[in-house]
Amino acid sequence: MLNDGILRTSPLQKTNADYLARQGKFESNVRSYPRKLPLAIAKAHGVWVTDVEGKTYLDCLAGAGTLALGHNHPAIMASLDSFLASGMPMHTLDLTTVVKDAFSETLLSLLPGQGRDYCLQFCGPSGADAVEAALKLAKTHTGRHNVISFSGAYHGMTHGALALTGNTAPKNAIAGLMPGVQFMPYPHEYRCPLGIGGEAGVEALTHYFTQFIEDVESGVSLPAAVILEAVQGEGGVNCAPASWLQAIREVTRKHGILLILDEVQAGFARTGKMFAFEHAGIEPDMIVMSKAVGGGLPMAVLGIKREFDAWEPGNHAGTFRGNQMAMAAGLATLQVLREQNIAALAERRGQWLKEQLTALQQTYPALGQVRGRGLMLGIEIVDERQPADRHGHFPSEPSLAVAIQQHCFKQGLLLERGGRRGNVIRLLPPLVIDDEQCQQVVERFTRAVADALLQTRS
Repeated sequence: MLNDGILRTSPLQKTNADYLARQGKFESNVRSYPRKLPLAIAKAHGVWVTDVEGKTYLDCLAGAGTLALGHNHPAIMASLDSFLASGMPMHTLDLTTVVKDAFSETLLSLLPGQGRDYCLQFCGPSGADAVEAALKLAKTHTGRHNVISFSGAYHGMTHGALALTGNTAPKNAIAGLMPGVQFMPYPHEYRCPLGIGGEAGVEALTHYFTQFIEDVESGVSLPAAVILEAVQGEGGVNCAPASWLQAIREVTRKHGILLILDEVQAGFARTGKMFAFEHAGIEPDMIVMSKAVGGGLPMAVLGIKREFDAWEPGNHAGTFRGNQMAMAAGLATLQVLREQNIAALAERRGQWLKEQLTALQQTYPALGQVRGRGLMLGIEIVDERQPADRHGHFPSEPSLAVAIQQHCFKQGLLLERGGRRGNVIRLLPPLVIDDEQCQQVVERFTRAVADALLQTRS
């Protein structure tokens, strides 16, 4: 009845262009995805999206990683149907419910040590709010004010989170962002920030971080926290080496600096483990969680080592921290992820995709590097006609990346770009993608690359 009602009250438009034109009248200039993926969605199921004109697309964006189980997964739909029929409230601030109790127990059991040393803080429904909470708590606990972040980072668009984000474009026009943020270089396989490359580059970056913290004349006071992503998403799918993460964990623990891991995009089985930091075998002091944790509905949660829970009641609040439907959908998602061992499937299918895409480099050297973990993959687009650097790496070619994304859209493949200057093609498909659908991703992407090269270089 609800869907019929929506359709009856909507204007009888027939084309994507009609809806996009109306969207341009209704919404602010801030909208971004419709400019790159110009469609109006009519329905979606699993890995498939259908637009108002009846064309289907294979979705390798999945709500920027939010839809771990794809669109309208049966377990999530059943959970929501059951919730709606139960008479339970949809919103409770931070009052508890049967649903919240079950969700909390399940989520904690997925944290390091089955969550024995952690507690949860329910935040406003965006990952950025959980980042803000983590910053405030770190400063409250330590009494310090500085924070270290890393080049290429993305932590959100609110003032504190934006101050921690590497991309300068959204920051340049905003004065008065959170002070006391120190950026450090993040390892990059293809473009080492120190120009060294390989294991030597990682060792140098590790030494640099350690020296910076322990040098009494570094010029920067000891920070309250270090915040990072174990796999940078928006920054171009850069995977932190295990040795580097382990060294950061050792140094921060030694000096009483809280280590915050932002798992908003990489968390919940996407990289082949429940959390991306698990690849390094470390335990963060705080874990920022959002996107997939709500099963497709808005929710953000902060996992906190109990010894650092220095909050007084009400010191960080948010009206919508009690989204019960998101907890119901999130509980169903977490149960499927664990019971069906989705992390192992993501690792296997991601490795296959990575191998297939890497093989394409022989035919298309403009695919400079294929990298990532599990079903969080990035393809660095380069101009191989230009001189390479001393490591044999070519300069980026953002215009070709744009053309590839456009031709992927024409081929019925939805994906995003990221990285420096937007030259990295990113794949974030639902974790339930099957082998045949992975094959279709490769085929559609291959045709798109060929068409994009013909368009841009003919």
